[in-house]
Amino acid sequence: MPYLITVNLLWAFSFSLIGEYLAGRVDSDFAVLVRVAIAALVFIPFTRWRGLPGRLVAGLWLAGALQFGVTYLCLYRSFTVLTVPEVLLFTVLTPIYVTMLDDALARRFNPWALVAALVAVGGGVVIRFQPVAGEYLAGFLLLQLANATFAAGQVLCRHLLARYPLQFPLSRCFGHFFLGALVLALPSFLIFGNPARLPATAVQWGVLLWMGLFATALGMFWWVKGSTRVDGGTLAVMNELHVPLGLVVNLLIWNRDADLQRIALGGSVILVSLWLNRWGRRRFAAAAA
Repeated sequence: MPYLITVNLLWAFSFSLIGEYLAGRVDSDFAVLVRVAIAALVFIPFTRWRGLPGRLVAGLWLAGALQFGVTYLCLYRSFTVLTVPEVLLFTVLTPIYVTMLDDALARRFNPWALVAALVAVGGGVVIRFQPVAGEYLAGFLLLQLANATFAAGQVLCRHLLARYPLQFPLSRCFGHFFLGALVLALPSFLIFGNPARLPATAVQWGVLLWMGLFATALGMFWWVKGSTRVDGGTLAVMNELHVPLGLVVNLLIWNRDADLQRIALGGSVILVSLWLNRWGRRRFAAAAA
């Protein structure tokens, strides 16, 4: 769990940087491509090319394509049909997809994990809820595809590493994850990218470098590593923790207005969901025995 909490802090800080320096200024496809390319360059020198199970390599490529390909293609395009509050609201459903996909791959159904995920989503809704209006269905569907593929990528990594235990550090094969991401990130920029909106300042390049090294390379590595050390229900709830953390970071760094009561209430609900998942896991294990 320490890995997952640390990554949530990294990603919470990243959301503020994107909003301040990149959003609306730098082409989104280029930003994703740079993030993935930097992360790939970090791990490729350590990557093992021989002696790995073929299904493990293929699964890592697929997970990377899902989490940094399909997810980000859908996420960034949702901003063309949704307001920012609507985007934030519709992304809180990820924990539900995580627990359902985790149970599906394990060929079981743990109702307590699903209940904990629903409670965590409730905490996210408490924090982020804004009234929606107009033609938002297309954006909602785009974001649900983004949520589902982001969940699928992390759950797939979790099960792959459980099925194929590594006899060497995870860093020796994690380059395959980002190579899979490049398979979609590069064509996406070449087809949809706008070369006229490349970074124009040293600060923007610096933010992209930070995002590539820390939020993407180190962040995803620690997230996958942390996901193998917790159960599916805890992983699902951890997908909601960035909501209160992101708002708190935004408040502390940029001094933006924030409803502290809603953040505290929603954050408390998310913490309750962690306790509920732990309690339910014991009940589920006892019933299975």
